[in-house]
Amino acid sequence: MKNLLYKEFKLASHPTTYLFLALCAMMLIPNYPGYVAFMYVCLSIFFIFLGGRENKDIFYTALLPVRKRDIVKARFVMIVIIQLVQIALAAPLAALANRLYHNAPNLAGIDLNVAFFGSVFIFYAVFNITFLPIFYHRAYKVGVALSYAGLALLIYYVVAELLVWIPSPVSQFLDTLDPAVMPAQLPILFGGLLIWIVVTLLAYRMSAANFEKVDL
Repeated sequence: MKNLLYKEFKLASHPTTYLFLALCAMMLIPNYPGYVAFMYVCLSIFFIFLGGRENKDIFYTALLPVRKRDIVKARFVMIVIIQLVQIALAAPLAALANRLYHNAPNLAGIDLNVAFFGSVFIFYAVFNITFLPIFYHRAYKVGVALSYAGLALLIYYVVAELLVWIPSPVSQFLDTLDPAVMPAQLPILFGGLLIWIVVTLLAYRMSAANFEKVDL
C-alpha cells in the first residue's frame, strides 16, 4: 500500500492538485462564497482521474502484482489526504479573515464559522459517494461521473445556502460569528466529520466492488 500511495502522488497526481490547494487563500476574499475553494479541490480530483485515463494509469496499475481493491484504496487514501489538507489550510485562513474584517457577516453566503467547516465535510462526502463509485463502475467514464457529482454538489450547495438565506432560528444559528454560539456549532463540525468518514468508507466499498467487476 505504501508503494501504491507513493505511485499515486508521484505519477498520478495532477499539477492542478497543488494549485487548487493553494486556492484556500480565497477564504481571505471578503463577501465571497466559501464553498468555491472546495469546489476547485473536487475539480482537481477530476483532473487526476482524467489524466489517469489518458495516460492509461488504470491499465498500468492493474499490471502490477496488487489486488484491484488495493488500487482503489490507494486512490481513496490520496483523495482523503487532499481533502483533509485543504480543510487544514483553509480553517486558519478563515479565522484570519474573520479577524481582519472584524467578524463582519459574509454577504455572499454562510459565514466562515465552525458550522461551515462541518458543512464542508458533508460537501466532500457528497462528492465522494457520487463521483467515485460511478467512475469505478466502468473505470473510464470520467465525464459521466463528474456530471452526476456536479449535480449532487449543486443540489447540496443550494440547500445548504437556503438554510442560511431563509430567515429562521436555524439560519441565525448557522450564519453567525458570535463566539457565544460556537460551542453549539461544534456538534455540526463533528457531525459533518463523522458523516464524511462513514460516507467515504461506504464509497470505498462500493467503488472497490464495482472495480473488481470491471474487465480490463
